[in-house]
Amino acid sequence: MEAVISFLVLSLLPQIIVSEVPTTTKYRAIVEITSGDSRIFSGESLSLRCIIPDKYKASWDYLWFRGSVQLPQFGEMYQLWNANVKESGKYSCQGKKETALGSIKTLRSLPNEIHVDGGFAILQMAKRRVLIGDALDLKCRLRGSAPVHETILYRDGIEVMVQNGSSLDFHLPHVTLEDEGRYSCRVSWDLSRRTHSVMSVPTLVNILEVLTKPVLEIDKDNAQLERNKMKLVCHVQYNAPAPAPPVNYYFYKNNNLLGPAISLNHMNVRKAAGWYSCRAKVPKLDMVRWSEPQSFGEVAGPPLMPPRPHLRSQMTSRSPPHTFSAPETQPASPKYFASTPSSDQHTESPSPSSPSSESPVSTSLPTSGQLPGQTQTPEPQSVSWGLF
Repeated sequence: MEAVISFLVLSLLPQIIVSEVPTTTKYRAIVEITSGDSRIFSGESLSLRCIIPDKYKASWDYLWFRGSVQLPQFGEMYQLWNANVKESGKYSCQGKKETALGSIKTLRSLPNEIHVDGGFAILQMAKRRVLIGDALDLKCRLRGSAPVHETILYRDGIEVMVQNGSSLDFHLPHVTLEDEGRYSCRVSWDLSRRTHSVMSVPTLVNILEVLTKPVLEIDKDNAQLERNKMKLVCHVQYNAPAPAPPVNYYFYKNNNLLGPAISLNHMNVRKAAGWYSCRAKVPKLDMVRWSEPQSFGEVAGPPLMPPRPHLRSQMTSRSPPHTFSAPETQPASPKYFASTPSSDQHTESPSPSSPSSESPVSTSLPTSGQLPGQTQTPEPQSVSWGLF
């Protein structure tokens, strides 16, 4: 009987061990474009690369996906040759390797969206991330070679800038949040005594704040804490380019500071009713953002608001109208739009005063005639410390 029991235990042991082996790693794959652009014309090519941030340099196989569909490709590189409109979509990849205990996979990468356009004009962005204060550079690409005489830039269907001549590049300096929107371009040329014109599909342009407004989370049911404790978490998005200076976090109860600045975005405190808030500060950038107050327990009256900081002129001053500087050899006839930024990035103030679709769409074809030589393509700050 003992021999039978020992045999059963030994036969089940490998299954128990295998079942405890993790099937995924902490690594997340990364997809990057190595040649081409995220917006290309049909018939053009594009190369994607899957990167596994594995410091041990292990050997990986690669799985590729368009949306939720796995593609018949297993190499590190993915090639789109002579791309067609149907190949538009969100591309992602995942690492996979076989071990003695089974198959292990990485986390799937964040998707990289590719647009294959069957029309005649595409609007491309020079940079993928544009922060407040950056310049926005856009290029209107034209299929074929036409004698262009005018290019118009639109945002949300409203004319932003007009330039005469053959240049297809637009430069918008010092953008603000007001410059967000869907941009498109129209290109016009004359041929055989007729004016031809094509327009691109809109391209979404997001303008990011360097430091977003924090959101305070009160985690009162954290199982890892004592029953009389809760966790305050200050969520903020920090978009400064590397090497980014550090962010300091401050936590408050009823506008009383709950301790010194910390580099972590969370703090454990005793459960007590009151209004809680947090503040994120980047000292080297002289940038401060406050969260909205969050209540915990039974509190009377309206929320206690943090002090109103002084406005930073460099971050919130009204931007001048965008202008376009054309090369000396080409005349320009720019039109402008004025922006009124709404960013509320501030300096600190000691004053305790209270403040108040994945489916592709082709661009339109020329309004008349064909492109020359081109066959038609289908397709509060307080000094009192209240640790409690």
